[in-house]
Amino acid sequence: MVLGCSGSGYAQTGQTTNTGMLYVASNTLMTVVSDFNNTETGEYENNGEVLFRGHFNNDGITAFDAHFYGYTRFEGVSNQDITGSIPSDFYDVLFNNTNPQPAFRLYGNMGISGNADFIEGIVQTDNFGGLIVFEQGATHTNVDNSSHVDGDVQKNGAEEFKYPIGNKKYYRFAAISPPGNSSQVFSGKYFFENSDPLYPHSSKTGVIELINDREYWTITKDADGEDILLTLSWDESATTPYEIVSAPYEAIHIVRWDKVQQLWVSEGGVADIDNRTVTSTVEVDGYGVFTLARVKTELILPDDVVIYNAVSPNDDGMNDYFIIDNIQRYPNNRVTVYNRWGIKLYETTNYDSGGNVFNGFSDARATIDRSSMLPTGNYFYEVEYFYTGDENPRWIKKVGYLYLSSD
Repeated sequence: MVLGCSGSGYAQTGQTTNTGMLYVASNTLMTVVSDFNNTETGEYENNGEVLFRGHFNNDGITAFDAHFYGYTRFEGVSNQDITGSIPSDFYDVLFNNTNPQPAFRLYGNMGISGNADFIEGIVQTDNFGGLIVFEQGATHTNVDNSSHVDGDVQKNGAEEFKYPIGNKKYYRFAAISPPGNSSQVFSGKYFFENSDPLYPHSSKTGVIELINDREYWTITKDADGEDILLTLSWDESATTPYEIVSAPYEAIHIVRWDKVQQLWVSEGGVADIDNRTVTSTVEVDGYGVFTLARVKTELILPDDVVIYNAVSPNDDGMNDYFIIDNIQRYPNNRVTVYNRWGIKLYETTNYDSGGNVFNGFSDARATIDRSSMLPTGNYFYEVEYFYTGDENPRWIKKVGYLYLSSD
């Protein structure tokens, strides 16, 4: 079959313009040496192979037939701008441009339904407002420091996905487990910069010892639905501080900036030394800003249950109640608080499941005034939960002191 074209197509000086119907048939190769402009009235369908040497602009319709797929090659003789007021839809895409980086400047949105082959050249969206969207089933290959997306990448669909993202000529991927819902939308971006000025590292839960001060990621979920396990990568030779990813490796966790509490919280972590990755132990509790950190392993109970031993109910968003991270994973639990003479002051089951938290007030039957906060001082807690996270289900019990500041 040969190239089919209807409507009006013409070449201006240094530009090929389509104002009608441009159809590239299967088994057909079309090369556009000059810039390409698909106007508002243009309809461009590629079921063959098209090579773009210059800039690409789309203000009309781009499409492909699912039976033929279509292959689009961006291999510029100079840096290439990919622009347009309308998203451009492609099946297979090749990025191969050795000109000064970033070789590709993406101003418009690009949807990919097949495979994106990153042979050579960084696709920068961050400074230009563009977005690459990987549709259901879409994949990518050959991503590395010299070829990736510098900016946001969106993934639609139910599969697991490794984001081909980087920043400042470093490829540092993040990956998500299968959401299980084809309507799910997750976006990812990498920043090779210190998160501390925006998200203070001094504001962190007590289990976190040291936070990565050279890089961070953002992972967002655009709608309600199933959550995911998150994987972050590291490279101690280039981007990641060695003190974050050194042994013992069980101390490496993923941490997230909690916008409500305004502090960093742990999402757990299992390190894969061979692949230089860390994966959250369970589905993340929220979305936004993530990075790697080291935690105090001696404070962590099975399945990353962490007990914090300070309560200061002053409505500042920090330790306003007795915080037990991840206790909600095991609703078969009991939490009890005693004074130093062993008198029970508070007790509940299924802790933190519906406002049932200890915030400095006694609910014991012998309490005379339940509206008055307990005095400042040391108390004792007893936390127990039925752990089912491995082949040995068992009760986990922890007893310790709790400091209450009622000032």
